[in-house]
Amino acid sequence: MSLGAHRKRIDEIDAELVRLLNERTRHALEIGKLKTKGNAEIYVPVREKEVFDRVTCRNQGPLPDASLRAIYREIMSASISLERDLNVAYMGPAATFTHLAAQSRFGSSVCYLPFSDVREVFVAVEKRVADYGVVPIENSTEGSVNPTLDELINTPLKIYAEICLPISHHFMSSGSWRQVQRIYSHPQVFGQCKRWLVEHVSNAEQIPASSTARAAELAVREEGSAAIASSLAADLHGLVILEKDIQDEAGNMTRFLVLSTSVGQATGSDKTSVVFKVQHKVGALFHALSSLQKADLNLTKIESRPSRLKAWEYWFFVDLEGHIEEKRVAAALTELAQHCDALTVLGSYPAAEPVLF
Repeated sequence: MSLGAHRKRIDEIDAELVRLLNERTRHALEIGKLKTKGNAEIYVPVREKEVFDRVTCRNQGPLPDASLRAIYREIMSASISLERDLNVAYMGPAATFTHLAAQSRFGSSVCYLPFSDVREVFVAVEKRVADYGVVPIENSTEGSVNPTLDELINTPLKIYAEICLPISHHFMSSGSWRQVQRIYSHPQVFGQCKRWLVEHVSNAEQIPASSTARAAELAVREEGSAAIASSLAADLHGLVILEKDIQDEAGNMTRFLVLSTSVGQATGSDKTSVVFKVQHKVGALFHALSSLQKADLNLTKIESRPSRLKAWEYWFFVDLEGHIEEKRVAAALTELAQHCDALTVLGSYPAAEPVLF
């Protein structure tokens, strides 16, 4: 086929795609009306997973599965925004990795509300200012985000979904390498890029910022300044990326939680998060965890935090494979409760695959 013939065929396919996308959207809008009548959630992770699994299963290329999922993410985001206004709170400002994580889950068509800290995101969802909230929970190299753990202890909200985002840190400035005298970034990011910083800009002053997005904002204002931030932050503030992917660990990932007032349905590939406080006696933690081991439940995370009510008293956070609707999970948690002074199920939700861009 000639160049003109290929282009003509693409135009014909585009016309058919537009027709089919609008037909799909009309069905989605009717579903939205039914959900509204039944007071059901607009965003349903189990349905989302079904759609992604089905379209990637049918994909025969050359389009990569990751690209196909990204396309369908935006199709579903547009449909949701037409059903009703959907507000997603996140720890801002714009262009933070939390913002990127939220967009990877909800697409670009919904309304995003930035908040200055983790607590404000929890409060926004609790007070129904936002439908969902997105907060960081742990990084693969720097560990847990303690403010999120602390808020989870007392919140009535549930973990509705999780997002695993590969973290790529970029070195950016409005000037050249030779002009850089100071570098702005979040303290955790300096830790994640420690080796690169020593090897390439050891003489530059490292100045902590509240977020990578804030770091980019500061760098663009001051001559001789650079920032370590995301590509989105570089685009937003007009900075030039001088070096890409400067993180010390190639597999650097951050896990985020989607917060909701609702509990998600089982998908067959789920995780359950709980927080508990054991009785203060010999072997209490051992016997508590044995309840999960006897049920053959695989633990994917265990973390402790001070209770703040009494010295040397701790809350334990545990993530395990399985959904609360599964009999063995429910039975194990019932037995676990017998060894605890307090136990809260924080949520059951689909286990996330890393987001690919």
